[in-house]
Formats: sequence, C-alpha cells, structure tokens
Amino acid sequence: MTTGGRVDAEYAAAAGTDIKALAPIRGRTMLDRVIDALRAAGVDRIAVVGGSAVRQACATSVDRFIDEGDSGIENIRRALAAWPEDGEPLVYATSDMPYVTDSAVRDFVSRVPEKTIAISLTEHDAFVRRFPKAPPFGITLAGERVVNGGCFLLPPGSTTAVVGYATKLFEARKAPWKMVGMVQPMALLKFAIGRLSVADVERAAHRIVGFPSLGVRNCAPELAYDADTATEYRYAREQS
Repeated sequence: MTTGGRVDAEYAAAAGTDIKALAPIRGRTMLDRVIDALRAAGVDRIAVVGGSAVRQACATSVDRFIDEGDSGIENIRRALAAWPEDGEPLVYATSDMPYVTDSAVRDFVSRVPEKTIAISLTEHDAFVRRFPKAPPFGITLAGERVVNGGCFLLPPGSTTAVVGYATKLFEARKAPWKMVGMVQPMALLKFAIGRLSVADVERAAHRIVGFPSLGVRNCAPELAYDADTATEYRYAREQS
C-alpha cells in the first residue's frame, strides 16, 4: 500500500493533515480502515510505503514499513517489491477508501481467476444507490458506466512485469483509455466515439504485461469510493 499522496490546502484544512491517508473519518484514519479491512479479509502480511508521519501512525500495525521515494511511481515500485516472489498473490490497495470493508475485499479476491491481474469494478447504479448525492464518480465505456475501485490483485510472478508499466496500469484506475492508447492508438478513437469497452481495456492490459487481465464486475461500492478531493472527503466525513 502506498500512502504518499498529499492534498491541497482546502482538503488539508478540512482533514487537519496534508497526508491523505491520515485524514480522519469518524474517529479513525482512512489508512487504519484499509489496514483493518485487509487483516480481517485474510491478508497475512501488510507493507506500507510512506513518510515519517505515516510510519508513526502505523508502524506497529503493519508487517513492514518502507520509506517513501521522490515520486508516486517510485512508491508504487517499492510497494510492489515489498515481498519476495513466494508463490502468493499480492493485493495492492489504495489508502483513501473511507468505506472499505473486509467482506468487500474478500469478495473481490475470491472472484479473481488464477494467474490473472485484476481490478475491482462497481456498476455505477449500485454506487449511486449506496452513496446518494455523492460527488460524481465513474467512467463510461461503450455505453456502460462503471466506477473503478481501489483494490488490485497481482498473481504470483507478475510483479516484475507490472512494475515496468506501473504508471500506466495504476493510472488506469481513473482513466483506463490511457493504458490502451499506450499500445493501441486506434483505441483512442474508439474511446472518443464511445466504443471503447471494458473488454478492450482488459485485452490491452494482457498485451502489456503478458498476464490475463480482468475488471471484476459488481464489486462492492465500498471499494469504489475514494476520497481524492476535499468535496469527496467532506461527503465521507459527513455521511454514515
């Protein structure tokens, strides 16, 4: 898990910190909520990449703490290299999911086929029902509106392949078309005319890293709400 994200002045004023992962929601930080959910879901080793304030906040609740680097992509590399390749899959989770639950994580992981790289996806209608009047979330692909989640699963042996393309892969959580365009420029035209599909993104990811890639549909909305902005943070803080 990476926790290096800083927030703007408006967000920091509302949260009392400029470190997004340490923003409190109903008495607990978002980082604490993610750690607890992963533990309860059966993740037996947790590594966190962050700075000194994050170390102070979570050093006793995780198995390994890794000092952050100079950039977001370097922090992703450090997170992916946290554990040696030992035949176990790796769960990569963002640290800004204020509603995350262990059942949501467990359901996502249980539905990923072997040897497959996966991201959690939530149908937009389900998201809106769970979070009425929330700020806008989601992306429309080939007429299908989905919200990308903050949980990824990497199968054994995939991290070396993934790390070389980490920037594109993890940007895909917000803009999947960027990853497609890296290897298939024609896909950008399909996106522009509304024909780029989730399946197109999955095929492109497979070509990039050499592993089957999957957007796991109908995941819990709790995996899809991330508090990236001050508006999103205030909603999470004010809603039960």
